[in-house]
Amino acid sequence: MQRIAKFFQFEELGTNYKTEILAGITTFVSMAYILFVNPQVLGASGISQGAVFTATAFASAFGCALMGILANYPIAISASLGINAFFAYSVVIGMKVPWETALAGVFVASILFMILTAFKLREKVVDAIPRDLKMAISAGIGLFIAFIGLSQGGLVAADKSTVVTLGSLQVGSTWLTIFGLLVTLVLMSAKVPGAIFIGMVANSILGLITGLIPMPAHIVAGIPSISSTFMVGLTHVGSINSLQLVVVVLTFLLVTFFDTTGTLVGLAEQAGLVKDNKIPRIGKALMADSTTMVAGSLLGTSPMGAFVESSAGIAVGGRSGFTAIVTAILFILGAFFSPLLAVVTNQVTAPALIIVGVLMAQSLKSIHWEKFEVAAPAFLIVLGMPLTYSISDGIALGFITYPLTMIAAKRGKEVGPMMYGLAVVFILFLWILNAD
Repeated sequence: MQRIAKFFQFEELGTNYKTEILAGITTFVSMAYILFVNPQVLGASGISQGAVFTATAFASAFGCALMGILANYPIAISASLGINAFFAYSVVIGMKVPWETALAGVFVASILFMILTAFKLREKVVDAIPRDLKMAISAGIGLFIAFIGLSQGGLVAADKSTVVTLGSLQVGSTWLTIFGLLVTLVLMSAKVPGAIFIGMVANSILGLITGLIPMPAHIVAGIPSISSTFMVGLTHVGSINSLQLVVVVLTFLLVTFFDTTGTLVGLAEQAGLVKDNKIPRIGKALMADSTTMVAGSLLGTSPMGAFVESSAGIAVGGRSGFTAIVTAILFILGAFFSPLLAVVTNQVTAPALIIVGVLMAQSLKSIHWEKFEVAAPAFLIVLGMPLTYSISDGIALGFITYPLTMIAAKRGKEVGPMMYGLAVVFILFLWILNAD
């Protein structure tokens, strides 16, 4: 036990087994909803929900263990919300790309991700993108996720006259969403650990009691097979044979950049790991999440990344990688609860998506709204994602207009070559999408 404590630097970090185990449990409870939300989101693309459930559990366990051992960070890794929505709704449903090809796109992007990380180019690319636009992307993804939750939960619906309108309150399942949202809002406001997960449990119980959700035959069962998704990302790489799919790969790469790197930095600051504006072992942490992205794509899930709910474990004292190891063990145990997938309906996951949207929208405060040349592109990104129902389209709108507004404001020299290049890429991206 002493050797383990020494390996994870308990004494230097001012922590102990009790604190780290509690932190690991808290982190898992806070993010356990991803086991049920990710299959729901990716299931819309036609992938087996059971396979996604298992892939998510195993890839998350692998990522958490790697982060804990390699970087000694109390940060968990799992399937990134927002990127999974881009995978299902923008790429597969919107662009009509087969899910097998989309998984291949994730695999290729993850390999590029690893290469960029290994050569330390990842930080340079991220640094080239203005902070305001990074914050806008995070907030825009949040609004997009929340809109999906509102739609799937029945709180908003399509309308010919007004495009969207309030959903029907005559439908029982809509009230189930409302109940779950109110419970989660109260728990989140009271700062209850695992609020999102508890809200989902409460919502599921009410659904079962009222008959709005069918009772599952079992609670514990064997781990669902991943035979339908295992290695599909590798075997379908040859399907990436058009400029449109190349742009999809690039978008996976860019969106994952913004999501995971920003989350890692933010959590490292919360845990007090930042020293003199530098994060120790950040290279190892970045390699852990990029390696996990490769593993996830081979198992059969959308891009993986550092999970913001790790902040719950850090808040109760988690400081070392042992926290992440505990979370990894719990993810493996969680793989035996697949029958609960039938209980976790759209109405159960909708409040979780809305709340995650609220959390991600906090990035809006970091945008310099008083500077129009920056505010306008940022606004187009934030509003563009939910209104076009596409993360990539929202990014395109902002990245194309940013160089133009900066040049008009006589600040063109502040725009780096990378941003001019990305503007061209996204012009081509929109042209390809609308070519037919």
